[in-house]
Amino acid sequence: MTLKAKITDDMKAAMKGGEKDRLAVIRLIQAQIKQREVDERIELDDTQVLAVLEKMQKQRRDSIEQYDKAGRDDLASVERYEMTVIDAYLPTKLSDAELDALVDAAIAESGATTARDMGKVVALVKEKAAGRADMGAVAGKVKAKLA
Repeated sequence: MTLKAKITDDMKAAMKGGEKDRLAVIRLIQAQIKQREVDERIELDDTQVLAVLEKMQKQRRDSIEQYDKAGRDDLASVERYEMTVIDAYLPTKLSDAELDALVDAAIAESGATTARDMGKVVALVKEKAAGRADMGAVAGKVKAKLA
């Protein structure tokens, strides 16, 4: 079953179960996927759907940070709930040890020795850890190891 099909099935289940908040978030996810499909005139595969979900997660993180600074706990809690629903469709995150091993393997594979080679290493890690790691954290780890 594709990720898009799973999202559609979950939407139907949320409708039948009367879960209005969850249904709203799932519809938001579907709208983002459909928007990208229309904009690019393509049918998204699972990898591209994951990219859409990751972007949505990043937007939620940024919004939560802004709402917390402004003291708007009510809006921050809505964003946190949306993040939990979106998280259900993302693969499990890599642990720090797994991420370190992946970074070390990418450094060895690319032959990187200086911080100038950071782009190659991050690209290799991104390819292998799609949807399972925060790329900002990956870039920090790579930079630290190559410094």
